Amino acid sequence: MADDLRALVATASRILAADGHGDLVWGHASARDPQGRGVWIKAAGWGLEEVTPERVHLVDESGDVLEGDGPRHSEYPIHTEILAARPDVGGVVHVHSPHAIALAATGQPLRPVSHAANFFVPPQVPVYTGTADLIMTPALGKEVAATLGDARAVFLVNHGIVTVGPDLETATVTAVLLERACQQQLLTHGFGGWPVWSDPAESHAKRDHIYSEAALRQVWDYLVRGLDR
Repeated sequence: MADDLRALVATASRILAADGHGDLVWGHASARDPQGRGVWIKAAGWGLEEVTPERVHLVDESGDVLEGDGPRHSEYPIHTEILAARPDVGGVVHVHSPHAIALAATGQPLRPVSHAANFFVPPQVPVYTGTADLIMTPALGKEVAATLGDARAVFLVNHGIVTVGPDLETATVTAVLLERACQQQLLTHGFGGWPVWSDPAESHAKRDHIYSEAALRQVWDYLVRGLDR
């Protein structure tokens, strides 16, 4: 089981890098330990594209490395506190996605101007503004978890995004969709004026039609295949 989780975290990390979410050695994805011991997350000091199963370790809620090697990321409380607050969540992603950071910094909400955006809104994607600094303490991790609430994602203003899912595969696809949604909105706005967008009823209908559990799994499989292309 540990080997499977290490491989999953490594694959998710490389998918995020291939999709443009890399930021040198920062950013991380995690999977809940099924024995309740903490999170499987990459060791600090590696870029997302460099993550191998051997560079994934188990970190508990106190920040101690229980299995594996390497220094842990200072922002582990993002993962441990969200998992503590959300028993429905099995995977967490925190990355510095460029278009998502840019959109959140404008103060504009994400609008359902694209298929990708309809995965999230309505309701609005929450925005955490408690600090733009690193989330290095359990107290800050709890604040992020509280802002996230029961949503799929949260903007960390001037910092990055956090996405979640019942498993890491879904959390990873969610990060990919959020960045695409933000990029599409900024692209549309770049041509002048604010665009039209779907009303709530249409947004919910599109979400049901496009983003079934099976479809999300197909997207994950597509992204995995892309690593070999």
